[in-house]
Amino acid sequence: MFKPLDILDDTHKVLRQISKEVSLPLSKEDRTTIDRVIKHLKYSQIENMAEKYNLRPGMGLAFPQLGMLKRIIIIVHEYEEGKFKNYVIVNPKIISHSEEMVALETGEGCLSVNREVEGHVPRYARITITGYDPDGNKVSIRAREDLSVAFQHEVDHLDGILFYDRIDKKKPFFSENEIRLI
Repeated sequence: MFKPLDILDDTHKVLRQISKEVSLPLSKEDRTTIDRVIKHLKYSQIENMAEKYNLRPGMGLAFPQLGMLKRIIIIVHEYEEGKFKNYVIVNPKIISHSEEMVALETGEGCLSVNREVEGHVPRYARITITGYDPDGNKVSIRAREDLSVAFQHEVDHLDGILFYDRIDKKKPFFSENEIRLI
């Protein structure tokens, strides 16, 4: 039985707080939450399921968006039509990044922001992120392009930062000469 998650919207003060490191191994409750998030994100990217359950499409979620100030992020990346790779990172840290910056041409969205926000969000084109999987094993992931953007977006949530905080209010859009749009 699938029940959509209750995701906090950006007016909730929890989303502006800094999350705490999580001790491993994860609790049964955290593991159950992770499973629910993966299912929600996957369904949100499958058109007929998204329609059936009235889900906005999303590829990532951080625990603070569920009202839990824990440093856990989840990304469900559709790397090919109907094929998904799940990333669950506990206590993630971005340990290196490219010099090159990119921005999503259409701008970023967020399951906690229930409106369109115009503007480009500058992000690193490539990052290396480390942390732990739910079983406590150390993980290191090299991400590029849209996956790199997704990881940076979710890690920001752990520090109380929303994507629109990174949009320059005076100059919300970049030209192709200023930043590579993806």
